[in-house]
Amino acid sequence: MNSEPSKPKPKRQKIEDRIAELEKQLTDTGKTLETYANQLKYAKADLDNLQKQTQRRIEEATDRTNVRIFSQLVILADELRIIATNTNDEGVSMIHAKLLKFLETEGVRPIDCTGKPFDPFKHEALLEVVANNCPSGIVVEEIRSGYTYKDKVLRASMVKVAGAPSEKSKEE
Repeated sequence: MNSEPSKPKPKRQKIEDRIAELEKQLTDTGKTLETYANQLKYAKADLDNLQKQTQRRIEEATDRTNVRIFSQLVILADELRIIATNTNDEGVSMIHAKLLKFLETEGVRPIDCTGKPFDPFKHEALLEVVANNCPSGIVVEEIRSGYTYKDKVLRASMVKVAGAPSEKSKEE
């Protein structure tokens, strides 16, 4: 009894072919998904870098603007100090103190220089004076205040610096 091939075999073949086709599509879709996932990772990294760079540029621009404004306010503070000193006006003294307090809260700090070694990055030497009680190279007097902003010199202090005694004064 030899039976003819039955119809289920071609039907089974169609199913197996369909399964193979779906498995290939699944594999292709997986590869495409992996490609898109990698592209998304790179795009996210690029976006993060762009955001950091933009934030850094904003901060730099803000700092440049602040330096320009604070430089002018420091000059104004000096002028108010001179007026307050020469007129003994309490109102001007109060305004001067408030301006200095504002500058300090914004990060502007005076440079402490009297009695410290001369630093050409922070001080501008106007005079070299003989000071018997001070070693050479020490700031003996501040003529105009200097200020820093975020650890950068906003304006250098104008100072008198102790110099080495001359040969003539050594003999005396």
